[in-house]
Amino acid sequence: MVSLLTLLDDIATTLDDVAVMSKVAMQKTSALMSDDLAVNAGVVDGVSPDRELPMVKAIFIGSLLNKFYCIVGVLVLMAVYPPLLTVIMVIGGLYLSYEGVHKIVEKLFHSNEKTKQDRKTIPEKEKVKGAIRTDLILSIEIIVIAKSTLSGDFLTQVLTLIAVGLAASIIIYGLVAAVVKIDDLGLSLMKKGFKRVGSSLVRIMPYTMKGLGVIGTVAMLLVGGGILAHTFHLPLYTNEHVQNCLIGLVAGAVCVGLMELKNKALPAKVGH
Repeated sequence: MVSLLTLLDDIATTLDDVAVMSKVAMQKTSALMSDDLAVNAGVVDGVSPDRELPMVKAIFIGSLLNKFYCIVGVLVLMAVYPPLLTVIMVIGGLYLSYEGVHKIVEKLFHSNEKTKQDRKTIPEKEKVKGAIRTDLILSIEIIVIAKSTLSGDFLTQVLTLIAVGLAASIIIYGLVAAVVKIDDLGLSLMKKGFKRVGSSLVRIMPYTMKGLGVIGTVAMLLVGGGILAHTFHLPLYTNEHVQNCLIGLVAGAVCVGLMELKNKALPAKVGH
């Protein structure tokens, strides 16, 4: 009886530690999750209404698998060669900075209508695969950052990472499903006689998507810059968020510039 009570007390203590550490880890990764939400809502936006939720479901399942791969990968690296996690963090930070600046460049210098038309021609399976690939990058960063906040025994850390991974996917894709159905809810309310409320929901949908796009872009720069700043222990000269955003902009601009040079060099080599 005493042994059983001791076991139950140990389980309760472990779960309490998991809850506390999960809360801290979720706070640290909240910017990445807002980025994941914005990216995936954008992927599903414009799809036929009857295909929206099936697409979200497919991406959600892919996201759960991504979290599993990332948790196993992080734990293996921690046991085999922990410094490699820092390299992964830097690569992820550069990628997020690149994506953030790339979105800004695309918005400022490329035809918005052409971009929308190009997106419509992409097959659904390709959209889902692309979303899952992007989710994998963000999942790696979420799990690595979450791991950096953890302490305690191995079991507690594993349970915390599982809790964070599950919570991140459920929250993100639950919100994606809700966001993409706002206009359908509005149309349904209009048909039932609630025209003012329904039309308001339909009208705010485009602004909601634009707002999520802006939030996602800013989150990419903040997180990307923040990862680089913390990894290289850069001194703080101004507000941390402002500085991280500026670092993300500079790093992203360099990456975009290098990619442009590479793209221009490749046709020259092919022609030669």
